[in-house]
Amino acid sequence: MENLRVKILIGAAMLLCFVLGTCVGRGCEDSRDEVVEGVAEVVEEQLPEIKEKDKDKDNEKAFTGKPNKIVYLNRKREFNDMNDTHLAAAKLIGIKPLAKREGIPDASRPLHLICGNMGFWGPEPYIVDRLTHSSPYLVKDAADLLYEIGVNFQDSLRNKHLPAYRVVVTSVLRTDADVKSLSKRNVNASERSVHCYGTTFDISYKRFVKIDENSEDARDVDLIAVLAEVLRDLKKAGRCYVKYEIKQACFHITARKNG
Repeated sequence: MENLRVKILIGAAMLLCFVLGTCVGRGCEDSRDEVVEGVAEVVEEQLPEIKEKDKDKDNEKAFTGKPNKIVYLNRKREFNDMNDTHLAAAKLIGIKPLAKREGIPDASRPLHLICGNMGFWGPEPYIVDRLTHSSPYLVKDAADLLYEIGVNFQDSLRNKHLPAYRVVVTSVLRTDADVKSLSKRNVNASERSVHCYGTTFDISYKRFVKIDENSEDARDVDLIAVLAEVLRDLKKAGRCYVKYEIKQACFHITARKNG
C-alpha cells in the first residue's frame, strides 16, 4: 500500500493544477506553469526520503513479536542417510547417467536449468557457485526441492529476527566424464555418484550470501543451525534424504518422489 504522505503530496499537486487550470490569460498560464513545476520539485525531493522511511518501517514490522528459538541440532547424527539410500531414490525419479555434458539436451527425462549464478541477483532464493565438475541441471522434483529449501531458509531467518541470506549450491549434475575427472581429487566422487541422476545437489554450510549488505552480519553457527532445521523438516516430511559431509563442508541432498 502506498504511504499516506505520498498520496497527500500527489493529491495536493493534482488539486493545485486543477485550480490553476481555471485561470485564463497568458500571464496566468505562466504563473500556473511555475507553480506546478515548483510542486513537482517538492514531490520529487520528498519521495525518496518518504520511501526510505517506509522501508525502515517495513523492516521493523518484519521483526515484530518474539523471535522463534534457534535449535542447534547434532548434524552428524541427524543427517546420516547413506549412499545406497540416496542412490535408490535417485534411480526412481532421475535420468539415466550421461557420458558427457553434450548429452544433457537428450537426457532420458527433462532437466531444468537452475539459475542464480554468483553475481546474478535473480528471483531465486539460492546462489549457484561457479561449477567446475558439474552442470546446473536438475529434474523437476529436485529443482522444486532446492527452491523450497531456499524459501524456507529465508522465512525461518525472518521468524528468528535474523538478516536475509541465500544458500550456496556447490555441486549439481555430474556426467561420467565429470566423475572420472573429480575422482582424482575427491574420494567421494565414486562411479556410483548420485549426482549423475539429476536428483542430487550439495549446499554449503560454510558459505552464505547476505542479501542486504547494509544489514548486520549473522553468526555462522546460527545460519548453519537454521539451514539444518529446514532440512530436518523436509526430511521428516519425506521430501529428501540428507548426508552431512564434513570433508566437503556441505549438506548432500537427494530429492525423493514428490507425491
